[in-house]
Amino acid sequence: MNTKHTIIALSIGAALLGLGVVGGRMSATSHETTAAEPSTTEKKVLYWYDPMKPDMKFDKPGKSPYMDMELLPKYVGDSTESSGVKIDARTLQNTGMRQATVERLSVSQSIDATGVLTFNERDVSIEQARSAGFVERVWSLAPGDIISVGQPLAEVLIPEWTSAQQEFLVIRSSGDASLISAARERLLLTGMPRSLISELEKTGKISARQTIRSTQGGVIQELSVRSGMTLAAGQTLAKINGISSVWLDVAVPEAQAAAVQVGGKADVALAAFPGVMLSGKVSAILPSLNDASRSIKVRVELPNRDGRLRPGMSAQVKLAGLSSNAALVVPSEAIIRTGKRSLVMLLNGENHFEPVEVSLGAEVGDKTIIVNGLNEGQKIVASGQFLIDSEANLAGIKTKLTSDKVASAVQTMVVDDAEATIKEIDGQQVTLTHGTFKIIGMSAMTMAYPVANPGVLTGFKVGDKVRVTVHQSDDGLVVERLNKTKAQGGRP
Repeated sequence: MNTKHTIIALSIGAALLGLGVVGGRMSATSHETTAAEPSTTEKKVLYWYDPMKPDMKFDKPGKSPYMDMELLPKYVGDSTESSGVKIDARTLQNTGMRQATVERLSVSQSIDATGVLTFNERDVSIEQARSAGFVERVWSLAPGDIISVGQPLAEVLIPEWTSAQQEFLVIRSSGDASLISAARERLLLTGMPRSLISELEKTGKISARQTIRSTQGGVIQELSVRSGMTLAAGQTLAKINGISSVWLDVAVPEAQAAAVQVGGKADVALAAFPGVMLSGKVSAILPSLNDASRSIKVRVELPNRDGRLRPGMSAQVKLAGLSSNAALVVPSEAIIRTGKRSLVMLLNGENHFEPVEVSLGAEVGDKTIIVNGLNEGQKIVASGQFLIDSEANLAGIKTKLTSDKVASAVQTMVVDDAEATIKEIDGQQVTLTHGTFKIIGMSAMTMAYPVANPGVLTGFKVGDKVRVTVHQSDDGLVVERLNKTKAQGGRP
């Protein structure tokens, strides 16, 4: 019995041992296969780069010299400088990206803007005292009152008129026509109106008082006369602004200013009169630009026969712009404006995108005219382009420029200079304490700047007083050259 149990136990042990061996072989085979897989999928590293400065390449991994972060590898097959950046389909779907086609349309520009009613500054009269005298009476008026033509303003006593009128009456009794004419001219020179002179000739009654009346109807803008005051000859009593017409000052964005023309039609909707559409014409385009709003002022003249239009009222205005031939247009939302240039994301293939710099024309509704950079029928990104632009920047993609754009960029490079002191020199960077760059618009400060080439720093040391010349690049200011100041024996 014991022998039989022993045989059974030995058989079970052998079976378990066999299973263990097989399992071990299977486990070993599995590990070998897993270990071998990386060797079949491993990519070759071209270089390492800092994602914040993708143009700088490094031959080994490590910390970025610019940012506190690890360098990233760029693998063979990942270089996308010629074909753009590729975004996987799931990411694009999550961003809700929409495509658009570059179209060629016949464009008729109209400009939507806002405006404010103001007084017509050409319709102004100045009421003055033509002779020295004393104010005996003033009518009950105040600035802002609306008056009609001939409204009495003040009654003035003019002593000079008394002797002049007496002399005229004596000469008139002589019957000498030439002397009478000369005496009449003298009355005119004292400031006496022709109407009073005619009355003097008819009645022979001397009057040294004059009632000064408004020569036009409108709004009293200024009233500078009070009872009892002394008037000098030519002193202004009132300024009256006519209201038979008003001006509408319209703020037109700088980018659309070229489409406005004098004589163009303007459709005006005032907030004070819903549903009422007024029509006017552009009477002037003012030469100055508003620095705060970056807009020009366009003046529209509107008739105001019933006096309902009051200065200060706001309005929505549609100005008829210049009509042009067919032009390339894209949705305005597709344009990425960086401040120095304008980009669109061009779709080159399936989920492949490339940033392209474009020259912009006027905005027409929700579309923008493309002057240069795109061709009709090309596919671009209408929404979600900021994500793709970010991916392109991280991948070090170069923006596509036409030869004309490159030449233009060189010609329009902004250059400026200022006095500075070298505080530190570190490789291809120099730390400067500099004065104001007036052309570029940067105030005085201490800051590190890259140099255009290593030779710029040759012969200079910390503490040198220099004249620094810089230019504005997409990444900031770059030092073009350094010149020692005259005090140190260098060129001024």
